[in-house]
Amino acid sequence: MSQKAINITGWVLTIILGLLFAMSASMKLTQNASALQQAGAMGFSPETYLAIGIVEILSLILFIIPRTAIIGALLLVAYMGGAIATHVQHQLPAAMPVAIEALLWITIAIRFPRVRQQLLLQSK
Repeated sequence: MSQKAINITGWVLTIILGLLFAMSASMKLTQNASALQQAGAMGFSPETYLAIGIVEILSLILFIIPRTAIIGALLLVAYMGGAIATHVQHQLPAAMPVAIEALLWITIAIRFPRVRQQLLLQSK
């Protein structure tokens, strides 16, 4: 696969993830009634849910900006780890957050060659 195709794939996946995280964050930031009800069932107050939305959108912004993308990627990985743990703790289906986490790691491996090299233990 050419470097151009790799770059395009990385950015397409970034856009897909960006849309997913933006939708999720917007539900938290706008205090959507159904989202608040779901959050309340998991023990989150509206204020806590708003703070989670702020962290999510800031992490996403860092992930999209090339210069800060690796920091944003690490924050989103940690965020999704928390989402998976919350789903497991409350005995909710965890397939969706696990799939998003996997897609995030695939995107990271494509966008950041040095990370890919470290993950796959490849030499330069």
